[in-house]
Amino acid sequence: MLPIRHELLSTSRREFLATTGGGFGALALSSLLAADESSPRNIRPTPKPEFNGGLHHKAKVKRVIQLFMNGGASPMDTFDYKPELIKKHGEKVDFGLKAAATSVPGAVMKSPFEWKQHGESGRWVTSVFPQMATIVDELAFLMAMTTKTNVHGPASYMQNTGFTQPGFPCLGAWMSYGLGRLTDNLPMFVVLPDARGLPYNNTGNFSSAFLPMEFQGTIIKANAPTPINDLFAPKSASFITHDSEVAGLRVLEELNREHQKTRPGDSRLDARIASYELAAKMQLAAPEALDLAMESEETHKAYGTATAPTADFAKSCLTARRLIERGVRFVQLWSGAGGASGNWDNHTNIDKELPSIAGQVDQPITALIRDLKQRGLFEDTLVIWTSEFGRMPFTQGATGRDHNGGTFVTWLAGVGIKAGATHGESDEFAYKTAKDETWSYDLHATVLHLMGIDHTKLTVRQNGIDRRITDVHGHVIEDVLASP
Repeated sequence: MLPIRHELLSTSRREFLATTGGGFGALALSSLLAADESSPRNIRPTPKPEFNGGLHHKAKVKRVIQLFMNGGASPMDTFDYKPELIKKHGEKVDFGLKAAATSVPGAVMKSPFEWKQHGESGRWVTSVFPQMATIVDELAFLMAMTTKTNVHGPASYMQNTGFTQPGFPCLGAWMSYGLGRLTDNLPMFVVLPDARGLPYNNTGNFSSAFLPMEFQGTIIKANAPTPINDLFAPKSASFITHDSEVAGLRVLEELNREHQKTRPGDSRLDARIASYELAAKMQLAAPEALDLAMESEETHKAYGTATAPTADFAKSCLTARRLIERGVRFVQLWSGAGGASGNWDNHTNIDKELPSIAGQVDQPITALIRDLKQRGLFEDTLVIWTSEFGRMPFTQGATGRDHNGGTFVTWLAGVGIKAGATHGESDEFAYKTAKDETWSYDLHATVLHLMGIDHTKLTVRQNGIDRRITDVHGHVIEDVLASP
C-alpha cells in the first residue's frame, strides 16, 4: 500500500468527507455532519427498557405504517354518511361568502355512491370501498378532523409536521429522533411515494428540518426497477470490484484513524467510521427486504400486486409490511402524486375520479390489515389512514367537489386502539366539525402516547423556542384508545 499522504490530513473534516464519501456512505456522513451542527443543548432522549422502549411511560406501539391519501379524500363520499345531503340534494344553501376555496359554490350534492352499514359497529361506508368495508370493526374513526387551510401544500405540511409552513420536522422524523433504531441494517424512517411521483411539497412532507438529517425519510421507490439509487456501483463501473471496495474502505479507515490521532477525545470521527459499516449492512439487508418475489402467490393475490389498478399501491403495502417486519420504525405510504390529476383532488367529477383512485388502494389496504393481524404484527404496530383535508358538500362545476379544511376523516388500527370506536362528528352537511374537533396536534399526541412518549416533553430548542410537533396544543384522544 502507498504511504499515507500527510497533506491530506491537514484538510478540514468537511473537505475530507466531501472528497472521499460516496453512495450510502456519503448520505450517512452528511447525516452525521448535520448532527454536528445541532446545538449541544439538544441532548438525544434515550428509550427506557422498563417502559418497553418508551421514553416517558410504557409503550404499546413500536412501529407505525401511515397511509396518506394525497389530495383531500372526500369524507361525504367515503365514511361520513349525511342524510341531510340526500334531502337537500340540488338545493342552494348559503355557506357564506368565502365558503369555497377555488370556485363559486354550487348546489348541495349528495354522494353519487351507494351507502351501506357494515360490521357490528354499523359503520357507514360507500361502494367505493367494498373491501375496506369488511374490516371496519378493526378500525377507530376520527370523524371531525380539521385543519387551518384549504390549500394543499400548507395542509399537507400541517398534517405531517403540525405547522402550515415548511421548515418543521414531520412525525416520522420526531419519532426516529425520540426512539432511535429497531435495527442497524435499515433506515429508521422510510417513505414509499406514489409510483407517479412525489406528493405536494415534494420531500418537504418527510423532512427532518432542524433535527439531524439522519432522521429524515429515506425514499424507496417500491415500483421502480431500482428502488434505491446508488445502493450499488453502476454496471458500467467494471473497475469497481469487491476487492477494490474493501481496499478503498481500508485506506479511508487508515486516513480517518490518522486524522483522529490529531484530535484526541473527539468521538465524532468514530461515528463517521461506523457509518461505513452501516452502509455495508444496508447493501446486504435492503435487497432482501425489497424482494417481493419471496412472498407466496397467495399473498400477492391478496394484495393485488399483479393486476391493475391495484398493482402499484399493493407493492408499496407489501413492501411496508416487509420493512416493519425487519425493524423499520416508521413507514409512510403515499397514494396520489402532486398535481391536478392522479390523486384524491377530485375537482371535476367525483363520480368518475373518486372510484378510480379509491379502487387503487381498497384491496391493498384491506389485505395489509389482515396480513398484519395474521402474522401477529398487530401486537406492536399502528396503522394510520389520513389525508390533508376533505371536500365540499356542494358542487364545483357540475359534479366536482372543492377543497375543504373544515372537516375530514382519519382512521387508526392496531395495538392500543379500540376497534370499532368513533370520536367526533361533523355538522349535518359534513362542511365543518360539530363535536370533538380533532387537529393534527391531537392525532400526533395520540400516536406518540402509544409509543411511550409524552408529546409535551419531546422538544428541541430551536431559535430560542422549545419546539415540538404539537406546538403548544394537542391532547391524547382517549376515546379511541383500548383499555389498559
